[in-house]
Amino acid sequence: MMPNPLVIPIGFLIGIIVAAPVGPVNVLCIQRAIARGFWGGLAAGLGAMLGDGLIALMAALGVGQITSAVTTYRALIQSVGGLALIAFGAHIYFSPPPTPVMAANSGNGAASTLFDFAGDIPKTFFLTITNPGAVLGLFAIFGGVSTYVEVKGLADALTMVAAVMTGSLAWWLGLSATVARLRHKLKPEWLGQINTYAALLLVGFGLLLIGELLVKR
Repeated sequence: MMPNPLVIPIGFLIGIIVAAPVGPVNVLCIQRAIARGFWGGLAAGLGAMLGDGLIALMAALGVGQITSAVTTYRALIQSVGGLALIAFGAHIYFSPPPTPVMAANSGNGAASTLFDFAGDIPKTFFLTITNPGAVLGLFAIFGGVSTYVEVKGLADALTMVAAVMTGSLAWWLGLSATVARLRHKLKPEWLGQINTYAALLLVGFGLLLIGELLVKR
């Protein structure tokens, strides 16, 4: 069966909505784009896109067990995600800021590629799927959308997921390209300050996640 054409624009919009809010992944993507250029920022964004795609697939298929599992093990998932954010932030904080040459290249004088920064993809994927608020939020969005656009069958579900991932990818492409273009206007000494601020923000997000659990207990 042909998929419902309405799921494409709605899925695309959902992808942008879930990617755009300022959070740890956006902070990490901006930091990577400033420090490493377009491909560094995009690598961070691709991990988030894949995470959003996996969550969207579960939601589109109506896998209620996922929502139940996230609710049941929310404290554990949130703890792991919080500790991961603190670890990533600490790593950035104690890493030396890149030189202008490293920021433009892969570090060996050659033009950088996406492959040079592929290691960031699993990192942001992990951050995305260990954020219980993002997981439950995406399920809630799908629940609200189903009121207006019914997702029937596998074709609709897969089309919706593809549209969500495309919207998410569009956001990360635009963000990475914008930041990479503006980073050339930054003074070299500012790179260290940006690294510090990004690291502190990531640590702050992690502490908030863990702190929320402690307050609830």
